[in-house]
Amino acid sequence: MMLLWVKAFHIFFVVSWFAGLFYLPRIFVNLAMVPADSPAERERLLVMARKLYKFVTPIGALAVITGLWLWYLFGFSAGWIHVKTTLVAGLVVYHLYCGRLLRRFREGSNLRSHVWFRFFNEVPVLVLLAVVILVVVKPF
Repeated sequence: MMLLWVKAFHIFFVVSWFAGLFYLPRIFVNLAMVPADSPAERERLLVMARKLYKFVTPIGALAVITGLWLWYLFGFSAGWIHVKTTLVAGLVVYHLYCGRLLRRFREGSNLRSHVWFRFFNEVPVLVLLAVVILVVVKPF
């Protein structure tokens, strides 16, 4: 019974974390496009990005914690779970890098174009696709 509760919360936290990881880089795209003569627009986007990052960071931590809890409860040793865990570790790095990018925007030292951020925005989509395939298909 506890296993089902942990699974339910894990799914909730993962979905919520990904929602933030999908939207935060979109804000970066818009920040990279703000004209120099629009400080109010820039500040509004910075506030949105900062609040979103602060909101999804603990949610991401809870997704990882509940995922590790499930790993402990199931005791998985199959190869797919190791690949999934590696992808999640990469996603944690991606999340932390988003924090670094946000800091650069706040400091006015961003050197990336909106086009770069459009491609950067696709990383969590690809990770999510791979993780879902691994969890559902369990290919190895």
